[in-house]
Amino acid sequence: MDINVARTFLEVVKTGSFVAAASNLNLTQTAVSARIRVLEEQLDRPVFIRNKAGARLTPAGEQFLRFATTMVQVWARAKRAVALPPGRETVVTIGAELSLWSPLLRHWLLWMRRECPEIAVSTTIDTSERLMEQVQDGTLDVAILYAAPSRPGVIAELLFEEKLVLVRTTPTTTPLGPEDHVQIDWGEEFAASYQAAFPDQPNAVVSISYGPLALEYILATGGSGFFRQGFIRSYLEDGRLTLVPDSPEFSYSAYVVHSTKADPGVMDRIRFGLRTAATIMA
Repeated sequence: MDINVARTFLEVVKTGSFVAAASNLNLTQTAVSARIRVLEEQLDRPVFIRNKAGARLTPAGEQFLRFATTMVQVWARAKRAVALPPGRETVVTIGAELSLWSPLLRHWLLWMRRECPEIAVSTTIDTSERLMEQVQDGTLDVAILYAAPSRPGVIAELLFEEKLVLVRTTPTTTPLGPEDHVQIDWGEEFAASYQAAFPDQPNAVVSISYGPLALEYILATGGSGFFRQGFIRSYLEDGRLTLVPDSPEFSYSAYVVHSTKADPGVMDRIRFGLRTAATIMA
C-alpha cells in the first residue's frame, strides 16, 4: 500500500471531512477521494460513511484505523533508520513548545552530546497541537509540552511541576499602573484561571506570546507579568524583580509525550536526560 493513502485516511479521520483533509494535505478534494477509493478497493470494504456533515468511520474503518497509525509510524521510523549518520546507532526526533526550548532543551542537547554520543538527534519547535499530531503519526519520537491531552497510542509523563507567579520590576517605590502589566500567552488554561482571578482587569496594552521576550521588555521599560518561577529565580535573587505580595499562583506543569510503541531502551535514556536537564533548571 502507498503510505500516502494511509496518511490521507488518518487525516480524514482527524478532521472528519474530505474537504478539511484536502486543505491540510495541500491536495484537491478529488485527490483525497481518489486515495480513499483506492484504499476501499484494496480492503474490499467502505471505510467512511459520507454525508453533508462530513465523514465518519464504518466498522471496517474503525478496524483499519489502528493498522494505519502503526503503518505510518513504522514507515517514519524506517526512513530515519536508513538515513542514520555514520557511527550512530539510532536517531531520536524530539519537539518542544517555544517557551520550553530554552533552557530545558538546550541543557538536554548538551547532555545527549556528552552522555549518548551514539544517538543522532533531530529537533523541532512547534505548537502543542502540531507536536501531539506528530507524535501520533510517528514523525516525532518525543514531545515536551505544557498541556498533554489524552490521545490514542500516546503516553504522557509528568516531567516537572512549576508555578506561574506574578512579579514586577524594582524599585517597588516606582508606581506601576494597569497599562504596565504585560499579558503573556501561557495557554488557554492559564487564560481562564487569570480571568477568574482578575475579572475586572482591563485588556492589556501589551500582549506577548513568548515569555523570555516579555521578560526582556519589562526589564527595559518597567512593568509586571506572570512568569515561570524557575525561569525568573535569578532575577529575584539579584533584586531586579520582586514577587507581588498576595498575588495568586498558577500551576504550569510540563510533560514528556511519546508513542506507546517507542523503543523502551532509548526512551529510558531520553527520559533520564530530560529529568537531568529539568534539575539543572530548578
